Amino acid sequence: MDLKLKGKVALITASSKGIGKATAEILINEGCKVVICSSNQKNIIEAASEIKKSCGVEPIWGVCDLNNPEDIIEIVKMTKSSFGDIDILVNNCGGPVPGTFDDLNDENWMNAVDQVLLSVVRMTREILPGMKAKKWGRIINITSKSVKQPIDNLMLSNSLRSAVTAFSKTLSNDVGQHNITVNNVAPGFTLTSRLYELALVKEKTSGVSHEEVLAEMANSVPMKRLGRAEEIASMVVYLASEQAGFITGTTIQVDGGSIKSTY
Repeated sequence: MDLKLKGKVALITASSKGIGKATAEILINEGCKVVICSSNQKNIIEAASEIKKSCGVEPIWGVCDLNNPEDIIEIVKMTKSSFGDIDILVNNCGGPVPGTFDDLNDENWMNAVDQVLLSVVRMTREILPGMKAKKWGRIINITSKSVKQPIDNLMLSNSLRSAVTAFSKTLSNDVGQHNITVNNVAPGFTLTSRLYELALVKEKTSGVSHEEVLAEMANSVPMKRLGRAEEIASMVVYLASEQAGFITGTTIQVDGGSIKSTY
């Protein structure tokens, strides 16, 4: 299937690893002009090199701390100066610190607000005028299955990713007339560095090895395995396509069937 993405300009945040990097690879293979970024310069340089090896094209890369509004402005400026206005924005970020309500202080909450919610708001603010001018745009936010079924010990992620979901639905109503879609992809347990880190945290508190924690996660999924980053990325890329032009305001889980609700 031709997704009609050749020549489109895509900016993917937190894309040195995992779902973000996998999304960059698929978009490049579809002919997009891609910019990747991370708060860690070493990691993003390595990712750009690895993507060049796998795809034959080296994406433009930049350093961007999503908690820093100035960095967000600069990465958008860099993308525009390289390729022009952005057609596809993939808002991805690492997860905030784990913990229950009693574990978390105001600083934890405010950092999570910046990282998870305001990064999406600020990035969208920067790219939206260009999309409106083109009368075409795709905004896709990577959230979590926790927006439909909260995950224990992830108070901050559960709360703020749900806020992103509400923001996205509201924004989709505002910008649909401009041929701009806004959707969320909600991954289930996916074998990324974030999931590995959460398994290590649980290992320290439960006395169960992180290998056993990951096995338990996999066993909780009807498909009896963890997801792969490229499986999540494939949904992101489809939502970026021309064919997905009538899908907006939705949250689509890619979770191996682990959400128990019917909707």
